Amino acid sequence: MDIRYPLARGLAACTALAAALLAGCAAPAQRQVLSTTQIYPAIGPYSQMVAHGNTVYFSGVLPLNAAGNAVQGTTIEEQTRAVLDFIGAKLRSQGLSYDDVLSTTVYMKDLGEFAAMNKVYGEYFRSAAPARATVEVARLPRDVKIEIAAIVGRR
Repeated sequence: MDIRYPLARGLAACTALAAALLAGCAAPAQRQVLSTTQIYPAIGPYSQMVAHGNTVYFSGVLPLNAAGNAVQGTTIEEQTRAVLDFIGAKLRSQGLSYDDVLSTTVYMKDLGEFAAMNKVYGEYFRSAAPARATVEVARLPRDVKIEIAAIVGRR
């Protein structure tokens, strides 16, 4: 009986199993705190962005000026545009685009302004819009009308 073929097959199976086990021992993804100077600095004990593996979590963005000390815009349209422009700056700082946004959470002071916000939002997410939750809240920091948080995927 020729045992070379079964031995070769067994050796190949063991090699494949060892490779699979070693791949499972690869270093886990590291948590990385990210920021950009293209928007206002964090105004509290939080990070602008945190990456873990290929996912980047964006803290909620407010419609503030570049210094972070005054509200930008008075209407929901102006404030939504300011927030989404800042999200765009965060995306670009990481080599990403609006197409990489997987999910957003929109916090609004008044859902009666949803249609106006949604119209502006649609200008930024033209195709393959991200998943989204929108909720009305009693109050937002600095008494703004809107805050948007996002989860983004790196390709």
